[in-house]
Formats: sequence, structure tokens, C-alpha cells
Amino acid sequence: MKGKENLESQNRVRWIAFLKDVLMCSLGAYGGPEAHYGVFTDQMVIKKDYLSEEELVELIALCSILPGPTSTQTIVAIGYKTGGPLLAFLTMLVWALPVLTVMTLLSFLYQFLQGMNISQDGLRYIGPMAVGFIIVAAFHIGRKVVTDKITMLLLLLGGITTYFIREPWIFPLVLIVGGIVSIMTSKEENLWHRVKLNPPWPYLIAFGVFTIGSIVLSVTWDNRIVHLFESFYRYGYLVFGGGQVVVPVMHSELVEVNQFMTNQEFLTGYGLVQGLPGPMFSFSAYAGGMAARGSTALTQVVGAVAGGIGIFLPGLLLIYFIYPIWENLKKIKGIKVSLKGINAVAGGLITVAAIIVMKKSGFVIDNIVVTLLTAGLLLTKKLPAPLIVLIVLIAGFVI
Repeated sequence: MKGKENLESQNRVRWIAFLKDVLMCSLGAYGGPEAHYGVFTDQMVIKKDYLSEEELVELIALCSILPGPTSTQTIVAIGYKTGGPLLAFLTMLVWALPVLTVMTLLSFLYQFLQGMNISQDGLRYIGPMAVGFIIVAAFHIGRKVVTDKITMLLLLLGGITTYFIREPWIFPLVLIVGGIVSIMTSKEENLWHRVKLNPPWPYLIAFGVFTIGSIVLSVTWDNRIVHLFESFYRYGYLVFGGGQVVVPVMHSELVEVNQFMTNQEFLTGYGLVQGLPGPMFSFSAYAGGMAARGSTALTQVVGAVAGGIGIFLPGLLLIYFIYPIWENLKKIKGIKVSLKGINAVAGGLITVAAIIVMKKSGFVIDNIVVTLLTAGLLLTKKLPAPLIVLIVLIAGFVI
């Protein structure tokens, strides 16, 4: 009995130490999945040896195959490897909650400025700055995913199609087409060979229940919060990659179709999240809060919570389902091959998003200068992202 108590005590101490390391990762992770992986390598591999570098690379590959927030799923998988499902859930909270809380508060920014009689013009350069971030994301992703003529054509397909058709259904459709085309044109053999799996089905069932249930509720119940949860949950299971990839999908539905917020308000939130550490998908808390405005502060907070939970939940359920069977699943070539086409289409989506939001921001000289300066500083790595955000904020209120 005493030995069992000692073991539990040791586990508790180990878990607390691990969660402190997760918090360190959260507070030091700027700039999207690629930058986050550097932080994970330093903190989780080199300093604390929770896993080897080879194991981390494998987890990154696994989470790249899955839809949802890639870096979040990676660190949750590390938590699962270290202490099972409960530690994985606590990892998710420690990793995402700080920035989700800040983004929820920032959804009240426009009301705060209005209440204090401060001109909202001070935020006018945040939008053009955000376009700079999107351009750089499109450049990096495009350079990585375009490897041959097929992937170039798929990138153009994704870009041209979503430029002319700005409906929510087009985004998952072109992503699926990209995956199918990649599989059909692949010269690799034995793509779908059978492997022995023993999956934890309850997590996949829960994923399906939330997917179907949210759609049914959204169709049968005219409630803003329900609609928001369904939208953000859908973003979570249809988007591959980091927060940059979800921008065109969100912008189309929240700004253009439903007009829950203006283009400037959308880009302000996206720009501000660039200056904060943690997962880029935390932008969902800001977007959900902004979309739920018009009633009470509590309703707005609930909208932010619906956005945050909605977008992270599918990725969490999928990693819980996939991670225990990963060793065998990674042998299926077809999954990796389809991702090649999906990522190429996603590159086209992001490129077009940059064009559309820039057009909506207005092609005036100061906006163009801010966008080009932001892109230039990011590409040359002269200044860190948080400092760029701070300088642009100050410039907006001073100039």
C-alpha cells in the first residue's frame, strides 16, 4: 500500500514538472508550428529528454497528417506519451489556456476603445501588418509544398477556385480533391496495404457524435452560439496545418458570408495574435467573441469559449484516437501521399487569402508600406513578431 502511495506521489511530482515545461513552451512559442517545433526540441528533447528527436519528428509527421492545430496536437501527443490521456488533457489546458484567455479579452477591444472615447483609427495598421504575416506564411508554405508540376497545379486550383467561389463548402471540397488527385497520380505502389490496428473507438465515436450533432443542432436551432460552435468545430476537423491555414476559411464565412465582423476587425485580431505566444488557433477565441457581440458581455464570453473549444476539440479527439495506433498506422503510404496534395491546395488558399484581405484593407500607400515592411522584417528575421506588432500598434496611435 505504501509503495503504491509512493508511486502515485512520484507520478504527481513528475506530472507537475512536465506541465511546468509545457507552460515554458507555451510562453516561448511564437510564430506558428515551424517555430514551435524549435521550442519543443529545446525544452522537451534537449533539456528534459521526455522523448528523442527522432520520436519528435515522427510525432510532427503524424500531426501533419491529421486535420487540426498541428503544434497543439504534437505537444498533446508528447503529454500522452509521458502520462496517458489525463496528462495529455492537462497538457492541452496549460498549452492553450493562457493565450485563449488573452484573446477572449481582446474580443472586447473595440467596445473598450469606444467606451473610453479612443479612436479606433489607432488600430488601422494592424490589418495591413496581418496581411504581411499571411504573405510570408503563403511564401513559406508554397515553397515547401510545391515539389513538382502536380503540386503546382493543385496550388493554382486551390487559389483560383477559392478566389472566385467564396462559400464555406468550397474549402473542404478543394482540399479533398487535392488529396484524391495526389493519390491517383502517385507512382508509389502498395499504398493501402493492410496493417493490424487496435484503435480506441470511443474517441472516434465521440468525434463523430460532435460532428453530426453540431450540424443537426445548427440546422434545427437558430442560436448564434450553436452556429458558432458548429463552424469552429468544422474548421478544426477540415483544416490541415497551423493557424495560417484556417484564415481563408474563417474569413470567408465570418466576414464575407455571415458578416459577423468587419474585415478590419478580423485582421486586427489576427494581427494581435501574432504578438502572443502559444497556438495560433487561439485566434478562434477572439473571432468567436466578436461574432457573439450585440447582447451581453456573458454571451460574448460564451461565444469566445465556443470558438476556443470548438476549434481545438476535434484535433484533441483525433490525437487520442490515432496516437495509440501510430506505430502501425504510419506504415500506410496512402495517408502520407494524400497529404502532399492537401498541403499544396492549402498553399493556394493562403495565397488567395492574402490577396483578398489586402484588397479589402485598401491599396493605399501607407497600408502597402506597412504590409511590405512587415513581410520584409519577417523574411529577414530582423525583428521578432511581438516587437513588430508593438511597433505597428504604436505607429497607429502616434501617426
